[in-house]
Amino acid sequence: MIAVVIFLVAHLALLIGVSTPDKFVFDEVHYVPAARQMLEPVMPRPVLNPMHPPLAKELIALSIAAFGDNSLGWRYPATLFGALAVVAVYLCGLALFSAEGPAIAAALIAFFNQMLFVQSRIAMLDVFALALGLVASAAFMHGFRRERPHRLFALAGGLFGLAAACKWSGLFPLAACIVIVAAIRLMQSWHTLFADANPTDWYRPDLWPDFRAQHFALCFVLLPVVFYLVAFVPLYGLSPSELIEAQRRIFADNTTTAIAGHTYMSSWPSWPFLVRPVWFLFDKIGDDRISAIVFLGNPLVLWPALLALAVVLRDFIVTRRWDAFLISAFYFGPYLAWALLPRTLGFIYYYLPAATASSLALVYVLRRGKLPSWVLWAYVAIAAIGFAVMLPISAAFVGTSMQTFNRLMLFQNWI
Repeated sequence: MIAVVIFLVAHLALLIGVSTPDKFVFDEVHYVPAARQMLEPVMPRPVLNPMHPPLAKELIALSIAAFGDNSLGWRYPATLFGALAVVAVYLCGLALFSAEGPAIAAALIAFFNQMLFVQSRIAMLDVFALALGLVASAAFMHGFRRERPHRLFALAGGLFGLAAACKWSGLFPLAACIVIVAAIRLMQSWHTLFADANPTDWYRPDLWPDFRAQHFALCFVLLPVVFYLVAFVPLYGLSPSELIEAQRRIFADNTTTAIAGHTYMSSWPSWPFLVRPVWFLFDKIGDDRISAIVFLGNPLVLWPALLALAVVLRDFIVTRRWDAFLISAFYFGPYLAWALLPRTLGFIYYYLPAATASSLALVYVLRRGKLPSWVLWAYVAIAAIGFAVMLPISAAFVGTSMQTFNRLMLFQNWI
């Protein structure tokens, strides 16, 4: 019931003013035409926007068919999946903290981190991959401590496949899960033991006694592949040659270094520090009024999160806590994966999955030790204040003055 309430409240909040502006914003110019093409009686060739998988664009197409070819039709699915992402953070919090309060706090912090709010109100692909990847991560976290995790791991694998069918970055948390399982199985094959073992260790020699190699292959290879490929069938049918060619094109376009620069591009080491935001929209709507959407991130969330992540990493290494281990894996996995790609063009919104996971790190630290519970909720209130201050540059329907806009742009490189 709490998950349902969180979903409904988040969805309604994201819907407010979502149809403003009634024109394309940033990369909507790529994805909405591709979705429109899918509504043609006969799928024309060439397929628009072939450099990304089709699932998110198919969902946008369904929304256009239901609500019309307008700004609400383009963006409505993003609000649904943005709300689902908030619920998924709550589910991750339940798995990690085994308590409703901290789980709700994590979901609120994730929402108040401006990144999730902005990306949930635009017809781009990232929030679809984020939401499905987070629900999959929650399933994995809930299965991690169980003796028989088979069903939850299978659910995670299928959802990771759907996340990748929205955008290939959905593969990054799946890769984190594969590395986790492989590392544990390797340590078990070495008969690794800790002299001072305790129940909170992330590694135990008796973990998942009936989870065999065939189960691993089914959950983390076969199911993701099947669920991923199903999304291509409406476009390409069951033609193996066309399915293979579609994958080749996606791979070529996402690994190339031959991409021109962009005004708002930034490199992955700078993302946690909010060095270079992306301006999705900047319109003059009056003598001294502007409508702006800046993808930046709430500094009152993301800068303290760096300190929290240092504590989480310390606890994973020094005290071997399983919750710190999983938070580290699902933050650093989706983030550092970008460092391995030869792609030269990057944007701060690629940091969205890791930034969302950082809310779990903040809750972990704020309930660590003997800190009173009011400290956590006081911080949630601080995050909400930061979100409210940034709302004029996060939602186009709010509008703001140039004076306020200039005050919010704290650094020259934010402009």
